[in-house]
Amino acid sequence: MADSVRERVIAIIAEQAVLDVADVRPEATLQDLGIDSLGLVESIFAIEEAFDITVPFNANDPAQNAAFDISSVKAIIAAVERLVAEQKGA
Repeated sequence: MADSVRERVIAIIAEQAVLDVADVRPEATLQDLGIDSLGLVESIFAIEEAFDITVPFNANDPAQNAAFDISSVKAIIAAVERLVAEQKGA
């Protein structure tokens, strides 16, 4: 499951950044990839739809919501994996 979550999240982020998936590195921030606040919102909606999850409100504000870290691609993948696991009762 983890690989498919990783691959799908990277594909969504790559689409928003208009980049090839190979150009989306785990350590990259959304800002590094050229994704602005609107792109972040669109990415979050796409992630929610792709995984049938609900990302916590204010995910873009780490001071308000540490449960969904958007500081890097790797952090987003980890947060999505956590939400998917919670949804499945793992």
